Amino acid sequence: MSGVSDAARRSAEAAPSGGHGTPHRIVNPSTLAAPVGFAHAVVSGPGRTVHLAGQTAQRPDGAIIGPGVVEQFDQALANLLEAMRAAGAEPGHLVALNVYTTDVAAYRENLKPLGAAYRRHLGRHYPAMALFGVSGLFDPEAKIELLGTAVIPDR
Repeated sequence: MSGVSDAARRSAEAAPSGGHGTPHRIVNPSTLAAPVGFAHAVVSGPGRTVHLAGQTAQRPDGAIIGPGVVEQFDQALANLLEAMRAAGAEPGHLVALNVYTTDVAAYRENLKPLGAAYRRHLGRHYPAMALFGVSGLFDPEAKIELLGTAVIPDR
């Protein structure tokens, strides 16, 4: 770990394994700003990697649910978890989540209801996350798309 301070190394090494329903080690070094609603890093344990395709707020008939970012985030996250479960993964196996939105301002304005929707699905399990503002998504009515990676631990 050359180039990494002793404090960061101790913080990363001291991070607990699992917790909040995950078998993976969440790493939040004290040398970085405290994360809110995400983890700075996740060290996945040995297992099978599940690459999840981008999920929007589509119903089974293909129509997008709701016009707002909160409704769309809630449905997109439900769809992502449905794909995970079909692949044999559980919510705590999610190690990375990218959020793509066509309306970053609306996303920021709705952080509390977005957080509530997130916790309904994932509790307080926070993988490594990033938010990207994009000019458009494949479905022109979609405002949110989620792309994730899960690791199913070896038993």
